[in-house]
Amino acid sequence: MIPVLTIDGPSGVGKGTVANIVASQLSWNLLDSGAIYRAFALAASNRNVLVDNIDELLTLASNLDLRFESEPSINKLSIYLDNIEVSSELRTEETAELASKFAMIGPLRESLLVRQQKFKQPPGLVADGRDMGTVVFIDAPFKVFLTANVEERARRRLKQLQDKGIAGILSQTLEEVRNRDERDANRKHSPLKPSKDALIIDTSYLTINEVVTEVMALVKA
Repeated sequence: MIPVLTIDGPSGVGKGTVANIVASQLSWNLLDSGAIYRAFALAASNRNVLVDNIDELLTLASNLDLRFESEPSINKLSIYLDNIEVSSELRTEETAELASKFAMIGPLRESLLVRQQKFKQPPGLVADGRDMGTVVFIDAPFKVFLTANVEERARRRLKQLQDKGIAGILSQTLEEVRNRDERDANRKHSPLKPSKDALIIDTSYLTINEVVTEVMALVKA
């Protein structure tokens, strides 16, 4: 059996950073499912494929040229779309907003689910996303759901943007985070919610190392 650790939660809770560190410590493969949706959104935008054009969206999903290259020593995950490094583009608020809208489309989620499940390879997998433990890897032996208050998540998101030289306003970022939470929690297909057997960790006042320690304790136990 190939072990899987799922790390789910809304934006701004530290999923990506925690998943990368834990995958490095365990020497397991890493899946950033959010990056798959953001890369798809970027590809659709580049090709002018609209949200309501289901046939073209599914064709694009089945032919998506996407590659991940992890550099755990510097906590970096490089993402290539059509052989072009697009990691920075995927982290913009515009791409994230578009990805959230695509994520509401049931047939598209089913198509991208198969691609995500192919990341389950020896010696193990750390899967970061919003429905990893509830849909994609429902039988995973290790499940974590990270959460944090919305104000703290907005501050973290704004800092991410500012660190990349992107200007932002806290009130606007807070509204965007709340709107995304609303869409993720109330979408018809794979709504954001913790799995019944997940360890829930509130990261509002924890450091990354403290969160990693709790997650590693779960796996080691």
